[in-house]
Amino acid sequence: MKDETTKKKDLGTQGQKDALKGKVNQAAGKVQKKVGQVVGDPATEARGKAREVAGKARSKVGDLEQKSNRKLKSDRKLKGGETL
Repeated sequence: MKDETTKKKDLGTQGQKDALKGKVNQAAGKVQKKVGQVVGDPATEARGKAREVAGKARSKVGDLEQKSNRKLKSDRKLKGGETL
């Protein structure tokens, strides 16, 4: 029996998770940035901006994983192979 580390990951599912986590971090970063602006704390504002950018990047990665998964499934169907 395979353990969790050797299981084949489904890019579509992983992509959905990454996209969601990215969007959550992006929103949290916006809030943190705004709090830093309101209280006049440049360090908090900068951390919020960094978190927002990191969240946006993770969301994009998730979108690309999902797109890759759809392309792989499509290619396998055209070749008559097994789908993921």
